Amino acid sequence: MDDSIFSETAKRVKASEIREILKLTQKPGIISLAGGLPNPQTFPLEEIKKIVNDVLSSNNNGLQYGLTEGDPELRQYIAKMMCKYSITCTPEDILITNGSQQGLDLVSKILINPGDIVIVEAPSYLGALSAFRSYLCDFVDVPSDDQGIRTDLLIETLETLHENGKKAKILYLVPNFHNPTGITTSEKRRKEIIKIANDYDLVVIEDNPYGELRYEGEHLKAIKSYDTEGRVIYLGTFSKILAPGFRIAWAAGSGELIKKMVIAKQAVDLHTNTFGQRIAAIYTKNYLDNHLVKILSFYKNKRDVMLSALDEYMPKECKWTRPEGGMFNWIELPEYIDTKEMFTDAINSNVAYVIGSAFYKEDNLGRNTMRLNFSFPTDSEIDLGVKRLSEVIRRWI
Repeated sequence: MDDSIFSETAKRVKASEIREILKLTQKPGIISLAGGLPNPQTFPLEEIKKIVNDVLSSNNNGLQYGLTEGDPELRQYIAKMMCKYSITCTPEDILITNGSQQGLDLVSKILINPGDIVIVEAPSYLGALSAFRSYLCDFVDVPSDDQGIRTDLLIETLETLHENGKKAKILYLVPNFHNPTGITTSEKRRKEIIKIANDYDLVVIEDNPYGELRYEGEHLKAIKSYDTEGRVIYLGTFSKILAPGFRIAWAAGSGELIKKMVIAKQAVDLHTNTFGQRIAAIYTKNYLDNHLVKILSFYKNKRDVMLSALDEYMPKECKWTRPEGGMFNWIELPEYIDTKEMFTDAINSNVAYVIGSAFYKEDNLGRNTMRLNFSFPTDSEIDLGVKRLSEVIRRWI
């Protein structure tokens, strides 16, 4: 078939490098530290079974069409839930989406014209890069450090764009337990970010899929909590604290932003699945608080197992993050090692990771880095996997 039949969008998008890598991890005996999956042991099966029966026996609302904006009871709960991050909002400010990925797509649909400039952290979440790229934007990346995106370099970047007659439209951030690095943006940087957004007229997409998974320290105020001009769109999800299969997430914003997203969603799927929303609404009201206590203990232990293994086995030439929450560790190897080239050796040694360059807009960046996941593998797999990986790295060093 002639390639000319495809749209410019179809020609520009590419398959997820992570998902292609995960196909290679299906070989028997491989310990995969590559995925980003919640652990099935955290899924509240018994409670869900009970709720399903209750929903089906009470009435048929869970099987009927619903509001595009989402289940009213669930939106009300989310509005209260966001007080944890000092965000003040009403149910009318919230749109239930089919996973956070749809939230990214809807934001892109209502904001991005071909050639618009989107600023992202370097590295950044691969799924967001894919969503934005589908709408033919241009990326500009700004490096981050252990405090989050470098705000000094962000200002420098925006000034350079201005001098060249260009203007950025969107700033995308994952401020809590960042994917892929695991770092958390400091309070100081959060305040600086919103000031910069106001000064340079940026829409900020604050993506917070991991925020509830905090294992130490206190929750920081969301960037949106400092937003006085309605320019921050906040994305949250139940995928990491209930179950990803429900695909229940939300976007929170003000005024025309959410209204336009609602209209855009009507053209895509009318509404997020009603049955899953009813289950989530009942679950959050009756069980979520106790469930969080259990899963935080479960995941904290896994985080600690991975950090202990890294401390014990990794060569001294390597550096890694020590996340306060989330699901990931970011490993930096000596600059002369290319983790993409090393990947085959790791697979042959029965261990897998995600190459760091997958999280950059350019393939030639981050080639000496990798992401490791600690939420899905067993404790013994984490320990043995890190040991195997460290042996591979030692050979390459």
